[in-house]
Amino acid sequence: MRDARTAVGLTQAQLAEKIGVSRKTINTVENGVFIPSTVLALKLARALGTTVEALFQLPD
Repeated sequence: MRDARTAVGLTQAQLAEKIGVSRKTINTVENGVFIPSTVLALKLARALGTTVEALFQLPD
């Protein structure tokens, strides 16, 4: 997710504000500490101009 965020030129704080969460939430998602809900994953994908599938994959 970090690559997608930086590709569109957003900081963690900017992305957080755009979708209505804290910067810490973005940080924990990017670091794999927090697995986002379906709604949050959809908001992230929309804000980053991509799909949920492109942002998140199941571990093998």
